[in-house]
Parts: sequence; structure tokens; C-alpha cells
Amino acid sequence: MITIALAKGRLMEKAVNLLEIAGVDCRQLKQPSRKLIFFTPDRQIRMILVKPNDVPTYVEYGIADMGIVGKDTLLEEGRSLYEMLDLKFGQCRLVVAGFPEKQDVWITRSHTRVATKYPNIARNYFLHKGKNVEIIKLNGSVELGPLTGLADVIVDIVESGRTLKENGLVILEEICSVSARLVVNRVSLKMKNRETKALIDNIQMALEERKNGEVN
Repeated sequence: MITIALAKGRLMEKAVNLLEIAGVDCRQLKQPSRKLIFFTPDRQIRMILVKPNDVPTYVEYGIADMGIVGKDTLLEEGRSLYEMLDLKFGQCRLVVAGFPEKQDVWITRSHTRVATKYPNIARNYFLHKGKNVEIIKLNGSVELGPLTGLADVIVDIVESGRTLKENGLVILEEICSVSARLVVNRVSLKMKNRETKALIDNIQMALEERKNGEVN
């Protein structure tokens, strides 16, 4: 049996859709329920629903053989996994954002406060740039950081940029592009090679099928 960890939230619907194209029966998963563990009818695949930040943990520890989660979460968690496929959905950008008037001055300040849900990504990014910053971890709307004076800038994911615009903020720097990824446990890839490889291949073919469908 193969266990897949799926991130609850914004990636869930598209992840399930991709699995169905790949031949995974997700009918039970799509029924209204508070359950967190689901099986395909033949019980060859088990799907567990977890918070996005927990997907890499379940996969690294082998509770799940593979998982679908955003690249931003993978970068933040820094777990020891095999990243097998870029699934091409949930696409957005990790950026530094703040008020427009800080476009040319924030980076030269001797001390900058950065509000973010991604403290590890932010710390590593600014360390690489040789800039000393104070990281302020927030779990809610990080846009409030600059608006309330808690922080000079934020590090966050941006899709359309609408939230930034409506709060008078702009992108100051782009850190990287992110999207959903398929990750696999290192031991599972060896010990369950036939099963995991077959499912990975099916997901790869599903990606191609979906891409061709969009083109046509």
C-alpha cells in the first residue's frame, strides 16, 4: 500500500483532480466528511489529509510514502526528501513587499524588521544578501506588519498581487517562483520502488494529459 499526504487548503482540489487523472479513485475523499484518512476501493492507496507545513514531516518520517505540497513549504521546512515533479499548479511568487516609498531605501537601513510566515526562508534569503534583519514570525495577515509599523517589509507568497495593492503595498524584490511539488520518502523509493515508480509515472502522464488538454 502507498500512502500519500495531501495538503489541506488551496492546493487540495487540484491535487485530487490530478490524482484522478492519474487513475487514483478519490471518490471517498470527495464526499462530505470530517475524516482525515481515506482509502481507494482496492485499498492499495491511502490518503491522509494534513496541514501543509506537516506534509514534509509525514513524508520524511515515512508515515507517508509521498506527498503533494507547495515549494514554499518545502523551502521553509528543509526536510530530507526527494522532490520528484513540479506539478505546475498553485503557482505564485515568494516576494519581499512593502510601501512604494521604501523601494530604494529599505535595503540600506542598518536594521530592518521583516514580518513573515516563512522565517527560515526570509533569514536565509537576507543572510545570502549579507543583510542583518530582525525576523518577526506572524501566523495571520502579514500585510499588517508594515501597515501597523510592526515591520519595515514582509516576505510572503503573492498570486495576483491584489491584497498587496489594496493595502498600499508593492513588490520590492522577488525571491523565487513556487508551485505544487510531488515529494517522495527516500526509503520508500527504494523499498517500494515498483509501486511508487508506477504512481509517479502515472502522475507524470496525467500532467502531460492535462497540459495537452489545455493546449487543445
